Amino acid sequence: MTFQPSQIASKRIRAFFAGIVLALGTLGAAHAQNILVINEETILTESQVGRHIASQLEVIGREIQTELEAAAQPLNQENEALQAETSALSQDAIQQRPDLMQRIQQLQQNAQQLERLRRVRQQELVLTERQALRPVLETLQTVLQELVNERSATVLLDRSQVVYAADSVDVTATVIERLNQRIQTTPVTRVRAPEGGSGNGQ
Repeated sequence: MTFQPSQIASKRIRAFFAGIVLALGTLGAAHAQNILVINEETILTESQVGRHIASQLEVIGREIQTELEAAAQPLNQENEALQAETSALSQDAIQQRPDLMQRIQQLQQNAQQLERLRRVRQQELVLTERQALRPVLETLQTVLQELVNERSATVLLDRSQVVYAADSVDVTATVIERLNQRIQTTPVTRVRAPEGGSGNGQ
């Protein structure tokens, strides 16, 4: 089992951009619209702060992976021991051994607990990413609003929402440049999720 940290430009962020899609003007067929386009994934992966968050999440992800491997080690050892002890026994013979049946049941319970722990640790990484992105998204929203105002745009769209957009309306590079000027790093502190929680991140 390999634990992979989540990607910075993820579907969760799309909800944020959907809110800033900034349909600032009424879309009427009789009026030409000044449309700007951004690439959200590029902004959040190529900006300085985006790369910083990604690198810190990788560190935390490796830390979590080490913890999970340590928790799994005694289970793997017990599983190997049980396999060695039961390899020459039939299923009926195993069921006639209360000591073996108890160990098998305990191993199953421990495996379920480990799976729950794995899900909790995954949720921790999600919450950590979300917390780290909060000030970035606030700054990004300000930058986008400024560009919209400067260029008198009535609509701001993400590349994923359009079939075609000319390079002249794509302001991704400008957004990254301005974002880099305002925020290069941000705290990426591991969030500890309650192990008995619902894991919905709300």
